This record gives sequence, structure tokens and C-alpha cells, in this order.
Amino acid sequence: MFDNLTDKLHGAFRSLTGNDKLTADNIEDAIREVRKSLLEADVSLKVVKIFISNVRQKALGADVLTAVRPDQQFVKIVHDELVTILGGEHSPLNHQGNPGVIMMVGLQGAGKTTACGKLAFKLKEEGAKPLLVACDVQRPAAIHQLQTLGKQIDVPVFALEGNQDVQEIAELAVKEAKEKGLSPVILDTAGRLQVDTPLMAELLIIDRFLKPQEKILVVDSMTGQEAVNVAETFNTQLDLTGLLLTKVDGDARGGAALSVREAVGKPVKFISTGEKLDNLETFYPDRMASRILDMGDVVSLVERAQKNIDEREATETVMDMLTKDLNFESFVKMQKMMKGMGPMGDIMKMMGFGGMFGISTEQQKQIAAEGEVMMSKYEIAINSMTREERRNPDIIDYKRRRRIAKGSGLKDNEIGKMLNDFQKMRTVFGSFRQMMAGGGMPGMPGMPGMPGGFPGGMPGGFPGGFPGGMPGMPPMPPGFQGMPRPGAKSSSGYSGGAFFNKRKKKKK
Repeated sequence: MFDNLTDKLHGAFRSLTGNDKLTADNIEDAIREVRKSLLEADVSLKVVKIFISNVRQKALGADVLTAVRPDQQFVKIVHDELVTILGGEHSPLNHQGNPGVIMMVGLQGAGKTTACGKLAFKLKEEGAKPLLVACDVQRPAAIHQLQTLGKQIDVPVFALEGNQDVQEIAELAVKEAKEKGLSPVILDTAGRLQVDTPLMAELLIIDRFLKPQEKILVVDSMTGQEAVNVAETFNTQLDLTGLLLTKVDGDARGGAALSVREAVGKPVKFISTGEKLDNLETFYPDRMASRILDMGDVVSLVERAQKNIDEREATETVMDMLTKDLNFESFVKMQKMMKGMGPMGDIMKMMGFGGMFGISTEQQKQIAAEGEVMMSKYEIAINSMTREERRNPDIIDYKRRRRIAKGSGLKDNEIGKMLNDFQKMRTVFGSFRQMMAGGGMPGMPGMPGMPGGFPGGMPGGFPGGFPGGMPGMPPMPPGFQGMPRPGAKSSSGYSGGAFFNKRKKKKK
């Protein structure tokens, strides 16, 4: 969603490149570009004015740091102000009570019912015993949808089909939750195409009698500035406690997501990043600011790894990789782990590859797409190898290579490229083994929780490392370790099969 804004802000920062220090003149040039970027991203004018005023004040008052480039200093100022606009600190969900009650509100089409299912799934994974309640009596399909979601995630759903009294439904649901020891109670309330008096009257009845700990407005991030108007209206009537942004993975300009929090003064609690029921993330302002500026979000990446990768299996794979020569069997294990963490493009964004290598979001998407296709081909090729070949790649000569190509349906030079890239990766891991044998890896500044050795260096105890060939996590696809531009040749000018052409010459 923030891809366009990210690229625009990077352009603003580049205007400071080459300057010795921040001055009133170059600050104004950069601020002008930032203002333009925010307005083009559909951020509300009120928020833009506040943001720009604060950035200008901090930039002009910034101390001259000789060790930091002006563009880096300005990025830090913009980052800190983005964090402030997005809420400053993380605001955890309050679902304590006997039982705790969470009322989900919003307009039709915002994804409210699905958001209820996602929230229930997330809380269940965290050890809670939620109860979903169908309070949307205006739309029978919503009741059936909630029941279907409940079955998918194995969470009970309370519904009284045919009953139009939402107060009675909610009170009976709370009573059942108490009897069965379920908490929190998540109320899927009615929505409308627009805010009207009957809708608000229904919600105010529930609010008055149940006094929910949380009143979460589900906001469709794709609706632009209308999302701000909707949020302000709901907040005036209900005094919301938080927001849940849906469709954050969409291709809208994203300004509403930045504007809505500032407009109502309520924290964003969650963001929905996909259609699957596990695609609900807890919102952290600092992490989101880093994503917008393409600085990465390593902490969220590690949390995703801990959730989707078996730590024991990952540790065993890492230790094999650090003590033995890399082969195709261990490579396949690493790739399976990486697939479990989500699309390659998401991982690249969380790693902040765009900021590190100066790659635009469009180029990142292209690299990720090419990488996904490449890995699919490599998987097919590896499945066409014998067990002996997978365990000992050195035995693959020209004849075996031809057989693998024929068996996998790939071209001969594609197999050659895979083998060449794999050989480069083996060389990288061989260097790691030598470093480990020589006394361990040096500390890696700038990466959270990397104390100077591994495994165990990542936050939360996950084996240390990052994609791109570093231990602890599956590597990026062969040939992408240096993140070349899409369509670029490898550093050796490879065009396919060079490594095994040498072997072929030896046979002659």
C-alpha cells in the first residue's frame, strides 16, 4: 500500500545527497518534496501541515553531526515524526474481564466480519478462548459467514438466527461465555453502507449495557479520505478505543492509514495484510514507520520466523550448514522454511532491501517475482536428481547435468546456471565455516540482537541470521545474494553453464 509513498520519499531524501550539512535552503527543498509525496499519497491536508511543521522545526534545530550524512540525519527526523503521527507507542489490546468484551464496528464492505475471525484466531493462538457473537441481525449472510469462519479456526460462535434484539443476543452470549469460561467475547455488530441513526442507536445500546473494554473500528484502507470521515463520526458517537485497518496489502495510496489515527486520536491496534485468517498483525508505530521508509522491519520478520519455522529443525539445518559442506538436501530444507515465512517480496521489504541497495519497490517486486519463478525451477531440477547427487553435488558432471535437464523439462543452460549459482553459495558458506573455526563471527552493527556470534543471536532466541546466504534463515535464491538489478548478469558475466563448460573441456 505504501509502495508509492516509499519511492516518493526516497526521491526527497536523494535531494540532500552530496550536501555537507543541513541548511535552511536544502531543508526546504527536501521538505517541499516530502509535502508533495504525502499529498500525492492522499494524506489529509491537516495531517500534512502538522507533519511538515514538526519536521521543519526539528531539522532546522538539529545539531550538525559530522559523522552522519545530511540525508541520513533528515531520514531519522522524518522517521521519528512518522512514528509520532502513527501513535508513538504500541497500544496493546485490552481483553481482560469476566469475560472481556470487544465490540467490532464499521461500515459494510470494510471487512468487519472477516476481521472478527482473524482477531479470534490471533487471540486463540496467544492462549485465549474467544467466543464470536453474531450481532449483525440486518444481514443474515453475515451470520452464516461468521459461523463458517468459526468452524475454520475452531472457535465457538454464538448466534440466534431470527432474533432481531441485539441487546438480548449480546447479553445471552456474555452469559454463555461466563458459564463456559470463554473470554474475550468478540461482537460482530451490524454495518451500513453509510453512517445513519438506526445503526448508531443499535451500537449505543450494546455499548451502554455491556460496557465493552474495547470498541474497535474496522477501517477499509482503500477508501481514501472517506475513511477519515467515517472514523470521526464513529468516534464522536461511541468514543472508540482503537482502530483496525484492513486491506493494507492493497494498491491504494495509503494516505488514509496515516491520516485516520491523527484524525480521531485513537491508536491503531491491528492491520490486516492479506485474505488468510492468519494475516492479522499487531500494529507497532515504529515498525510501520520503518517499513514506509524502506528501512525494514527485522523484529516482525523474526516473530514471523518463530511462528512459522520449527526452531529445532532450523537449528539443526544451521549447524549442518556451518559444519558440513552445503548440499542440495540442506538447500531444499532451507527453502521450505523460507516458503513458510511468506512471499519473497514481503521478506525483502521486512529486510529493508530497498533502502540498503537503492532498489525501488517496483524493482523489488520484479526481483521477487523472478526469484519465485527461479526457485520453482530449481525445486523441479533438484527433484530430478538422484539422492547421491543431492548429497554430493560435486559428482554432477556434464552427462549427469544433461540427464537432470531432460528429466526436469528444463533447458541445459538453466541447469548450468543453477549449478553455478549453487557453487557460489557453497563458497560463501565455506567462508562462514572458516570464520567460525577462526573464533566466531564478528558483531554485526545495526541489526537488533546480534551480539557477535551465532546461533542464538536473534531476538527471542531464534537462531541468528538473515536471508541472502547468512546462517539462521534460508538464503535468497541463488544469484540474488548481491541483489542485482532485474535482468542483470551475474558478477562473472554468466550466460549459462560456464562452470560445467570447464569440466567438459577437462574431459576432452
